[in-house]
Amino acid sequence: MENTFAIPTLGPCEVESPLAAFHDHEGKTIDFVEDSNCILVDDTVSAVRAHAARGGECLALELAGPRERIFFEPARVRVGIVTCGGLCPGLNNVIRSLVIAAEWHYRVEKVFGFRYGYAGLAKPDGEVLLDAESVSEIHKLGGTVLGSSRGPQDVEQMVDRLEKLGISILFVIGGDGSMRGALAMAEVVRRRRLKLAIVGIPKTIDNDLQFMDQSFGYQTAFGEAVRAIDCAHREAKGAPHGIGLVKLMGRHSGFIACAAALASGDANFVLIPEVPFRLEGPRGLLAVLQRRLERRQHAVIVVAEGAGQDLLAQSGEERDASGNVKLQDIGLFLADRIKSHFAQVAFEANLKYIDPSYIIRSVPANPADAVLCTSLGLNAVHGAMCGKTEMMLGMWHRRLVHVPIHQAIAARNRVDPTGTLWLSVLGATGQPLAFV
Repeated sequence: MENTFAIPTLGPCEVESPLAAFHDHEGKTIDFVEDSNCILVDDTVSAVRAHAARGGECLALELAGPRERIFFEPARVRVGIVTCGGLCPGLNNVIRSLVIAAEWHYRVEKVFGFRYGYAGLAKPDGEVLLDAESVSEIHKLGGTVLGSSRGPQDVEQMVDRLEKLGISILFVIGGDGSMRGALAMAEVVRRRRLKLAIVGIPKTIDNDLQFMDQSFGYQTAFGEAVRAIDCAHREAKGAPHGIGLVKLMGRHSGFIACAAALASGDANFVLIPEVPFRLEGPRGLLAVLQRRLERRQHAVIVVAEGAGQDLLAQSGEERDASGNVKLQDIGLFLADRIKSHFAQVAFEANLKYIDPSYIIRSVPANPADAVLCTSLGLNAVHGAMCGKTEMMLGMWHRRLVHVPIHQAIAARNRVDPTGTLWLSVLGATGQPLAFV
């Protein structure tokens, strides 16, 4: 059976790693990882038994980490780094980790950063030189020092630029659209028979890529979202029949809304893309909200940006520069409908609407995310130096692993409406199982 989780490589690893010379205070060498060291994709006993009954091998992901022998001669390696798509906490931490690992651990020749995403990679002068000194303080800043952009660029032109600069390894920090761009470049690289590794570091604040326990920036994002919910709660309690409405990020997946609601403890209603809801009727959101106000005098609603899109008038399949369907603003829509409802029934209600999206995504990473970002960057360098390509780093069952890009973007990671996370949200908020 074909191993759908195998990682492509540029060739055999015949160069001794510089890390082989590392010795600790007791004279021990570094604990290298073998490609045969893997983590089960599904580690449940039932899955293992099912595979055994069929006589097949269990699907597994390569463990990340340093290898004893590598593909590239470090002194001849030139590295490229590009950040694509929207901002996310931790981007600068990842850049810093990549640069320091490449320079200090492997002593590569040069590290280039490409300005403003793939747009900078397609330009003849879109690169800047990076070194450990230039990135030493950037982890304290939000955003990305390289800048970012959305939208596709000419793939042949981007590979031309990489070839002209003598790049051996390109690190792409981005979401699913950016990873599709990485695969497109890899196809051109393969056709041209270049020895150029393309490795991804997944940047998705919504936590919606597969084979990721969590993506970097996610913890920081829902931590900042808790502050917004707390403010909404204060506003709601400070007015007669007060309503705090908070819109959070989450185009297709409601992880941020769920986690922030659980962490805050103050949300009374959570609306996510995975669970449809109705506004009208005796069991619709508006009626349930009114009963809540009559009983408790205040309410806090948390809504993910992709929730309730079926309720809004759609103006066609208009798409943004990344190719995503443009969402209608569910936050403003709900605010208007809630105000209209209470005006019609002559019920005093005071609504405050908070949308902290751009504040959340542009803050520096918190300590937990900073640790994850540093580990992702370091282990991405380890993998790339072995000539591994078309892969991205992921955290699976709390271990860093190599994930084929095509597997990570094949489908979205979404909140399971029958799973424990959503059940926890229902228990914490006390909201009905469904607004129908």
